[in-house]
Amino acid sequence: MRDLFTKALLLSTIRLATPLILAALGGMFSERSGVINIALEGMMLAGAFTAAAVTWAVGNPWVGLLAGVGAGLVLASIHAVACIRYKADQVVTGTAINILMIGLPGFLSGAFFLSSGSTPQIPKEQLIPWTPIVIAIVLVPLSWYVLYRTPFGLRLRSVGENPEAADAAGVNVAKVRYSGVLLSGVLAGIGGAYLSIGQSSLFTRNMTSGRGFIALAALIFGKWRPVQTMLACLLFGFTEAVSIQMQGVVKLPSGEDIPVQFVQMVPYVLTIIVLAGFIGHSRPPRALGMPYQKER
Repeated sequence: MRDLFTKALLLSTIRLATPLILAALGGMFSERSGVINIALEGMMLAGAFTAAAVTWAVGNPWVGLLAGVGAGLVLASIHAVACIRYKADQVVTGTAINILMIGLPGFLSGAFFLSSGSTPQIPKEQLIPWTPIVIAIVLVPLSWYVLYRTPFGLRLRSVGENPEAADAAGVNVAKVRYSGVLLSGVLAGIGGAYLSIGQSSLFTRNMTSGRGFIALAALIFGKWRPVQTMLACLLFGFTEAVSIQMQGVVKLPSGEDIPVQFVQMVPYVLTIIVLAGFIGHSRPPRALGMPYQKER
């Protein structure tokens, strides 16, 4: 077991936590404004597929990254318009986006690349393995500063806590909520793009593997605060890194390897434990999930 805790494990933890941090910070801006965003999974899938497809097509990962951001932004716009303008149920809208993005990338991949399972392999020199990590590290203190030290952050928090009082003070509630949801799409798109053109070199069907939901669990565990949310993401990244290193290393008393399926369950079991044990102790923004209708 001592061999598990190495420098490689630390690097793997950071690498695996990066998409979670990006998506969770995006979810924080959305939910601090009062809009539930369980569509992070779908936004990450959109970012991952679009970034891989565009990078392969144009040979430039920076263009691919911007395209991934654009894809996340499009889905965030749909979610924002449905929930803010038309007062749709936020959970239902987010679920619909997730379901759409389970099938749409495979359909488009089959149409463009004649393979519904994956996009073509991207050359190694066209990958960006470190840039999203740097972005995630920089965004944590930046998000804290924006949230607690800027007028925008004050408006965002006030809209999420008491939109009526914020409106009475002259804050445009709809505009602030749109900004929060769109920011979540941008950051989730970057997180998804990192999966396909940073961690990997292609897009594979459902490659997020529930990371959008794990990011939401980290957000709840971190009590909708940037630094605590980052630490929760690092915890989830650490468990995933350990589960990867445990494969073929940790054995049963009989001497046989632990079945790989059980090892791979570790991060998801931790997610269930966190949600079951901490969701009652974390106080969400008071207006979270509540559509706001301006009084006339």
